[in-house]
Amino acid sequence: MTLVTAAAGAGKTHTLVRRLERLMESEVLGAHEVLVLTFSRSAVRELQNRIARHGEAARHVRTQTFDSWALDLLMRVDAGQDWANRSFEDRIRGACSAIEDGLADEPYEELRHVVIDEVQDLVAERRELVETLLERFDCGFTVVGDPAQAIYGFQVEDPKERAAETNRFSDWLRATFGEDLIELRLTENFRAGTEEARLALPYGPVLRGRAEQGRRGDGGVYEDLRAALRDALIVGDLGDEHMRDTLASYEGSTAILCRDNGQALLVSEQLHTIGIAHRLQHAAQDRIVPSWLADLFRGVREKTLTRETFDAMAAEQAPDGLKAAGVLWSALRRVAASPGRRTLDLDRLVTAIATDRLPDEITAAPSSPLIVSSFHRAKGLEFDRVIVVDPGPFTPDREEEAAEESRILYVAMTRARSELLRMDTINRWNVRRDQRTRRWVRYGRRAWQRLGLEMTGADVHGDHPAGAVEFAADPLELQEHLLTKVSVADQVVLRRLYADSLEQEQSPPYLILHDDRPIGVASERFRRDLYRVLQQSKRFVPRRFPYEITGVRIEAIETVVGSRAAGTIAGLGDRGVWVAPRVGGLGRFDYGAGKGDE
Repeated sequence: MTLVTAAAGAGKTHTLVRRLERLMESEVLGAHEVLVLTFSRSAVRELQNRIARHGEAARHVRTQTFDSWALDLLMRVDAGQDWANRSFEDRIRGACSAIEDGLADEPYEELRHVVIDEVQDLVAERRELVETLLERFDCGFTVVGDPAQAIYGFQVEDPKERAAETNRFSDWLRATFGEDLIELRLTENFRAGTEEARLALPYGPVLRGRAEQGRRGDGGVYEDLRAALRDALIVGDLGDEHMRDTLASYEGSTAILCRDNGQALLVSEQLHTIGIAHRLQHAAQDRIVPSWLADLFRGVREKTLTRETFDAMAAEQAPDGLKAAGVLWSALRRVAASPGRRTLDLDRLVTAIATDRLPDEITAAPSSPLIVSSFHRAKGLEFDRVIVVDPGPFTPDREEEAAEESRILYVAMTRARSELLRMDTINRWNVRRDQRTRRWVRYGRRAWQRLGLEMTGADVHGDHPAGAVEFAADPLELQEHLLTKVSVADQVVLRRLYADSLEQEQSPPYLILHDDRPIGVASERFRRDLYRVLQQSKRFVPRRFPYEITGVRIEAIETVVGSRAAGTIAGLGDRGVWVAPRVGGLGRFDYGAGKGDE
């Protein structure tokens, strides 16, 4: 039973890999007897990459996010409920109840060790879930965290309850396990290789100590960190030619880190405008099912898929070809193995896709030399060069949030291996989050003006293949077009089909156009959210909807599961699997008159 406090860059991931290796070798544990949990898919990917490079005995150990594991558990013990369409908080609470009620006893009867990363961010329901797990099962555990990097308190709305959550899990471990708990500290930084990358490190012990004491007011520390950030070399405007050349030619990894996702959307928009390839970091729950999975269903008529057939297809379609085939095959087998056979059950695989149960290895975001992220979403990652957007001064009226804001800035400033740079504060006065839809929205100077909104991963209709509803096209030919002619970062336009909405509390339908060709339609969720964004009060009924929404980009071509009948009619097989575009960006409304407008 071990609690490890690991400072930023102190070799936490390396320590976890060595710990897993020791569990496998010295304690002779099998991969199925170890549960590894972390917060983000990027952290899952980083840990798995380290195991692949430096581990041997632990290479078959599965790492999962808390949300992925909770859903996986619920689908095993309570599959009768529609957990895939429940909120992530509902899943966490459901998994906690399942463990308390003994429903997990049989599936985890062989569990002997739990490894948990980033425990300082275990708050509220997730903290209760892990506490219940460790109380229920007589197993060992290794938990790693750093109070100085506790930045997810915002998940608790009440400021006093939020402050009380700081270091609460570590205190519970000490109270529950007493002298049986071994505490270790990793203090030496191995990440930052230059003085500039070490600018924030002296503030770690102060933040760590105050977090362990539960102190809330840290406005002075925040301003000290900002002063240190201002000592970093400032970069020019993204539109500057030298800045463009610097971003395009740098051979290492770069991250531009912003205080919130609204700023990140604006930075991403500027990078697209100047033609700089990058990837916008999304939340752990925002998973993309790769397009190559759809090929498994198109290329196989049988109900099962053999390893030989999979390897042949993976060599052409999957990332890294056969090099990754073994990893991918093992991952898919965990959710779709044929009973008693060494094959994949394709019907089970369809169910796994539809219920969002694919392993995190399958849905991991592709690597990119340039990442744009919020401070929060960069947690646990490291880059050769980090450009931190100055978050601005701290206002006295937010003193309750001072401690967490200090830790958030500290996290951002400790992601760099060699270069730490800063960018001036981004003015987003007209971009704010809409509380009803949780989307970022462009507002005008007048209270009633709505000028654009954020596009999300659920904004493309997936129940029918493109060409089957709202516009007529050959679905087979359109599937090929999506796979061969539509690329990541391509611009698309959403165009309204007609002026008036025929459905209550929804906008009219929108086509998604790529080079003026329809490749999809907007989802009902998007249409409801657009209606809500335009609704200025509960009694106000929007009558005028944007003719077009521009500033939207392709984020991926992804595999989706829809109506089996629709797939059969479209000639795409009877499993209801095809590809669809996934869009993103901070869209702009164009109210110019179109057909049917007055």
